[in-house]
Amino acid sequence: MSQSTLNRARAAADVRPETLRPPRLPRWSLAALLLGSAAVGVAAGLLGRLDSRVQWGMIAAIVFVVARFVLTSAVEGRRQAVDRLAATLVWASFVLAVLPLASLIWETVSRGAPGVDWYFLTHSMNGVLSWQDGGGIYHALLGTLQQVALASLLAIPVGLLTAVYLVEYGRGRLAKTITFFVDVMTGIPSIVAGLFVLSLWIMMLDLGYSGFAGALALAILMMPIVVRSTEEMLKLVPGELREASLALGIPKWRTILKVVLPTAIGGITTGVMLALARIAGETAPIILLVFGNNMINANVFEGAQSSLPLYVYEQWAYGTESAYDRAWAAALVLIALVMVLNLVARGIARWKAPKTGR
Repeated sequence: MSQSTLNRARAAADVRPETLRPPRLPRWSLAALLLGSAAVGVAAGLLGRLDSRVQWGMIAAIVFVVARFVLTSAVEGRRQAVDRLAATLVWASFVLAVLPLASLIWETVSRGAPGVDWYFLTHSMNGVLSWQDGGGIYHALLGTLQQVALASLLAIPVGLLTAVYLVEYGRGRLAKTITFFVDVMTGIPSIVAGLFVLSLWIMMLDLGYSGFAGALALAILMMPIVVRSTEEMLKLVPGELREASLALGIPKWRTILKVVLPTAIGGITTGVMLALARIAGETAPIILLVFGNNMINANVFEGAQSSLPLYVYEQWAYGTESAYDRAWAAALVLIALVMVLNLVARGIARWKAPKTGR
């Protein structure tokens, strides 16, 4: 090895690792940019006499994004600046999506929690006038549980079997026709489903208003969501699992029941819960078919009933302070009910899902 080569090797060995690191912004720069942007937003709002705090926040956000991009480009380079800009936009989109939901939950909890107690949950509105205090949601809660349960019993099995047919057996024109009508049904407004059941069940068959009539409309709304979500989850199951089961001589129906469905049970449960959350808050078909009732009616197949969405609509329409309080409290109970159903379904899905560990 020549002397010049040795000298270059020694010079490379003497180079400190710090000199090889690209330039970086200090850690406190993010906090400084946030504080500076907030100050600019407040100053712009005060000087411009902007009454909305949302406008202040938007100005501060724009200043923060632009200042961070410019500063990062100057210190770390344009490539790193574009990367951080993309990350900032992703986080901003997340915040924009969460803020309305958080605001809705906060408003509902703050205004509805004072009205929720044991009396409110165990009494009906029978004999209570709109301007009077008291009354409860027992009749509406009972109606919602019965109607959603009946709709689920009607829609979930049909939806699951339809999705299994489309993925595992469906070929040709019939499968394409079913897929087309499922897509069409997914976009049907709830009032159209209510009018269809009203014309068939009440006007043509003369069977009268009942919770079961409302459950029929809710099942129509729920079915395409179950079909579409289950179909997509079944398509994600690897074909190797099916082939391995069939190679062992297991019939196809048993392969679907014991291998395919348990593998996709998590996604199927999520789709079912989305469908349940939609029908639990429907009001239009309930107004047309269930008609509303301030008294307790436990017979879902005969007579008018009520439901939580209809109860909220009726109380808000009264326009009195007591009715407003009952409406907010019922809305909170409805959100809690959907949350409990979601948690129960998640637990069942985890319990029935195939175990991956040893």
